Amino acid sequence: MAPQSDTARDLFSNKTPAQPTLRSPGDEDADLKAIVENLTTGVYKEWPNEAGFDGLTEERGPLEIPVSGQIPAWAIGSLYRTGPGIYKVEDTVIGTFRTNHWFDGLAHTHRFDIVPDSDGRVRVFYSSRRQSDQMMEHIRQYGDRKYYSFAQRRDPCLGLFAKIMSTWRAARASPEDKGIENISVAVHPDMPWPVDVAQPIPGAEGELSKGQKSQASLGQGGHRAGVLNNVWITTDNAGLKRFDPDTLEPIGFAAQQSLHPDLSGPTSSAHAQRDPITGDVFNFNLQFGRQPTYRIFRVSASTGETEILAAIKGPSIRPAYIHSFYLTPSFVVLCVPSSHLGLGGLKVVWERNMLDAIEPFDQTKKCKWFVVDRLHRKGLVEEFETDAGFFFHTINAFEEIPDPKTGVGNLICDVVDYPTLDVMYGLYYDVLLQRNGADEAFFGNPGRAKNAMARLTRYHIPLSGQLADVEKTGEKEAPSIRKLFSIPAPHVGELPTINPRFATKRHRYVYSIAHLGRSTSADSIVKTDVETREALFWNIPPGHNPGEAIFVENPEGTEEDDGVLLSVVLDGKNKSSYLVCLDAKTMEELGRADMGFAVGLGFHGVHVGGRL
Repeated sequence: MAPQSDTARDLFSNKTPAQPTLRSPGDEDADLKAIVENLTTGVYKEWPNEAGFDGLTEERGPLEIPVSGQIPAWAIGSLYRTGPGIYKVEDTVIGTFRTNHWFDGLAHTHRFDIVPDSDGRVRVFYSSRRQSDQMMEHIRQYGDRKYYSFAQRRDPCLGLFAKIMSTWRAARASPEDKGIENISVAVHPDMPWPVDVAQPIPGAEGELSKGQKSQASLGQGGHRAGVLNNVWITTDNAGLKRFDPDTLEPIGFAAQQSLHPDLSGPTSSAHAQRDPITGDVFNFNLQFGRQPTYRIFRVSASTGETEILAAIKGPSIRPAYIHSFYLTPSFVVLCVPSSHLGLGGLKVVWERNMLDAIEPFDQTKKCKWFVVDRLHRKGLVEEFETDAGFFFHTINAFEEIPDPKTGVGNLICDVVDYPTLDVMYGLYYDVLLQRNGADEAFFGNPGRAKNAMARLTRYHIPLSGQLADVEKTGEKEAPSIRKLFSIPAPHVGELPTINPRFATKRHRYVYSIAHLGRSTSADSIVKTDVETREALFWNIPPGHNPGEAIFVENPEGTEEDDGVLLSVVLDGKNKSSYLVCLDAKTMEELGRADMGFAVGLGFHGVHVGGRL
């Protein structure tokens, strides 16, 4: 990264730095302190973001949006984004229904088509569609949400009998009926399981019987020709929702149990991992009960068949809320954080939401790591423990070449993590939208504000000769996992991405949305160099909140950061959004497509390369 002369004064204020700002490892402590000071003194009150949560509309389009600057022609394709849309439903039987937590905002999916123009430039078209119309209709009719949520609180007026009956009805609902569930976290194109696993969503016009013929094709930043056969949305339960890649209409719903009869547990990871070479897809399924069981599974890209690689259970195994996991060329690595679910997970059924079912944080509840072989059908090959903590997103994991003399290699695992569970409680709408004093109660506590800030942690797992050969002899002391380093906020943020060509390989650069304490949500995009620990910040205008920065590789590039970042940014002051294109090397803005209306602050997306 080229040095910059900008100072931190504008970076942490409501001013726009003149250029991207470079910060060094020596600035880490002071920069973290500046965030906490911003939050505890209420600097965020001058950074409006309400338009990213309220009053959001569909634009089924395609609607052309004007481009200024330059978006490279090699970035053509479709950018799919998904996440929460509206959180309020008007005119219900109880009046206005309000969702409590950002993770439960009603699902809304977006598509930006970047297409070539005759003059060598590009044009951008936008479409969007809600994914939870049936859920909205249920809320209007009954005044409450159907089935489980992440953190929607029960009506305090409900009596014990009503709570039991509502829990019973949710547990007995048919898979077809559960197709109305709110699924909104991650987008997965071209999944390898058979198309007939999905049940049609009532009233959908799209077809499930065959793949959809989209002009885009999945690639690692390239532009090979082909078709996009299917696109799915996932969340942290075992449900899968399929939508039409062209119209964005939700057309089908499946449960993981339709992939394999043993995948009967209610929760999973929204972030299924894909082998970048074979296309095989990996995930886990968590079964609640007296003997909670994590089943690690693979769906073969060549056959569409699902295989259970390991069933992890035992007296010390606790069910937990887990959002992601790791994949290396040889292993699946599952870390179970300290977000343990009460009553063997069954408290989720009673509370009807995940967050209220999580036990209070306790430093004695260590994170447990499980290494599962994915090449030789050897199952679970190693277990480790690290200090208590929590994470949403793993970043990447890779294997170092074993020492030819000793046979010892390493697994390296990068994650954005937190020392406590506090971050989840900072994402209630009352905090984000500064209502009822919730923001001051949360951020006014310096310790809590600091604990809710992200950090990038690198873990080192030494592979003994026995583990590298996937054979446990028990003759030697088990190797121990250790923390190599931790980079604090704001030098790293949430929703981390990398150049996808480096998945399961050694990477250098991580891109994420950083929180500088100027807003109640992320207010910058940062490029983190994990080799030098330098951090380069985009000079985002004041009052603007970015979404996940998705890397699109330059097909003629030679270095890891040769590419662009695509992010949907909210201009809270003007209540409008735009798609920004940043140079991934310099973090300078290259171009943008202005929408003229607001798009919800969402979660994740994927760029599907088109024809050049």
